[in-house]
Amino acid sequence: MSDGNVPEFTVTELAGKLKRTIEDAYGYVRVRGELGRVTRAGSGHVYLDLKDDRAVLSSVMWKGTAQRQTVKPEQGMEVVATGRMSTFPGQSRYQLIIDTLAPAGAGALMALYEERKKKLAAEGLFDPARKRPLPMLPARIGVVTSPSGAVIRDILHRLRDRFPSHVMVWPTLVQGEGAPAGIVRGIEGFGRMPEGQRPDVVIVARGGGSLEDLWCFNDEAVVRAAAASPIPLISAVGHETDTTLIDYAADVRAPTPTAAAEIAVPVRSELMAKVSQCEGRLRRQMGALLEGARMALRSAERGLGSPESLLSTAEQRLDRADSRFLSLRQGLLQGRELALGRCLPRLQPSLLLRPVEKMEYRLGRASLPRGLMLSRLERREERVAQAGRLLDSVSYKGVLDRGFALVTDDEGRVVKTKKAAEAAPVLNLTFADGTARVGSGRPAPKPRKKTPPSGDQQSLL
Repeated sequence: MSDGNVPEFTVTELAGKLKRTIEDAYGYVRVRGELGRVTRAGSGHVYLDLKDDRAVLSSVMWKGTAQRQTVKPEQGMEVVATGRMSTFPGQSRYQLIIDTLAPAGAGALMALYEERKKKLAAEGLFDPARKRPLPMLPARIGVVTSPSGAVIRDILHRLRDRFPSHVMVWPTLVQGEGAPAGIVRGIEGFGRMPEGQRPDVVIVARGGGSLEDLWCFNDEAVVRAAAASPIPLISAVGHETDTTLIDYAADVRAPTPTAAAEIAVPVRSELMAKVSQCEGRLRRQMGALLEGARMALRSAERGLGSPESLLSTAEQRLDRADSRFLSLRQGLLQGRELALGRCLPRLQPSLLLRPVEKMEYRLGRASLPRGLMLSRLERREERVAQAGRLLDSVSYKGVLDRGFALVTDDEGRVVKTKKAAEAAPVLNLTFADGTARVGSGRPAPKPRKKTPPSGDQQSLL
């Protein structure tokens, strides 16, 4: 065939023909494979790869389709994708536009469930030691659930029958693409409320459904948020036979949402009856205790007798003692008066004069030695004064006052001869008003404190 018989296309024309050919030939396909790369764009679209051991098929789920999915696609999950084939001319590739995406049987989801359960259990998120007790009478109860479902109505009705409480509802999706993020926001939102405003217990609730419907409660982020909740949390997802991973992380698992309300609060009528029963028991015990004390007091009263009889005997003893005391005091005073009357004739002033004169005589004799002591003291003082004058007369200091000087060397020895003076490099001349240093230009050192020289050392020049 010559080149002139081959039709010529532009790139856009050829890309369009290929797109129409593929879409017409594969307008509806079902593909089974393992999810490889999973990317969620900011626009809400989800881009993913379907692969097996030999090939990879690029796929895309538009935003609306992704939001309708009950199971969030994750890498490694085996799925069956339904949709249509198309091309993306901008990159010259074909892709599957997915309409529905479902796990390849319950076995695939259960395998992912068991794998995730082992991983989180190894981190200690399901440890029973982490679980906290629920408050007995919560003032506020938080509920994370769909506001339009029957679950919230069942919880409110059950709470109203048992123990009316203040209920705070955090509305969220409980199925589909955005459900895990909404449940996490609800749990963390209640936990961030300030003390005094946040609920005392949180219930995460949803009605029954298939494994795919409840899959958002197996999401890793939801399980971690439940384990990290600062508020005690009750998991009430599905029916009694349904078990999700949030049940293991919660502090208490309720088989149904209605049972969660029963666990959260006691029955008010039963609580009031129990309080009344305890009050009756307390009253009976107090009555018995008071009656026993009253009987013991009466017995003691009979044994003690009346106060009048006890006091009358003591008053009689006191009266007899008082009368004896008065009579004894009167007799004692009379005896003292008689003795004083007998002594009065003998008490005369002349009897005291003789002892007084005798004491005056002894005092006069004792004053004579004082004069002798004074005269002796005066003579001793005169002798001390004479010795002081004699010492001053023979001291070399008196000679210095008349203009003479005392010559010593640097070691304090007295210089008596001319030869000794010429041998000494420096001489110290002591005058009456101080010491001068000769033989060098240095000032004389301060004189050292020593005993005065003896008589043979007082050589004067």
